[in-house]
Amino acid sequence: MVKIKNNIRVNDRIRTVNVRLIGVDGQQLGVTPISKARDLARDAELDLVEVAPGAEPPVCRIMDFKKFKYEQEKKEREAKKHQKQIHVKEIRIKPNIDEHDYQVKLRHLKEFLKKKDKVKLSLVFRGREMAHQDLAKRVLDRMLSDIQSDGQVEKEPLLEGRTMTTVIMPK
Repeated sequence: MVKIKNNIRVNDRIRTVNVRLIGVDGQQLGVTPISKARDLARDAELDLVEVAPGAEPPVCRIMDFKKFKYEQEKKEREAKKHQKQIHVKEIRIKPNIDEHDYQVKLRHLKEFLKKKDKVKLSLVFRGREMAHQDLAKRVLDRMLSDIQSDGQVEKEPLLEGRTMTTVIMPK
């Protein structure tokens, strides 16, 4: 994907003595003085566009710059359409989660995985719940076994401070 740069030099902005010129049909016109190149572009009612500024001498092409810019932007938009962005959704649960709340969170988790989103499952400890990490581990293991058919664990459960997190990606 070629991104259009705002610093492409066109017509009078080109500040060199000689340029390697490419004509309207793509034929090589050789190294010519910049004034002659500008005159050829004006005669064709087109623009003189610097295509390769790093070359020695710089390569310029006679073309319709607005059309070129439009086609490049169109290619960028088309390429952007075909990209799939992966979103990371987060679901937060607590170790002493009730059965109905568990089922609701599980349903949301499965919906996110069906939409091809990654899910960060965070199990948050409050107060004295830190002493019962075995209960939390059981809740997390149950959640992971329930979504076995829809997703797989990308990052194993890890305790960071008062939060145990794992990342689940769709199958």
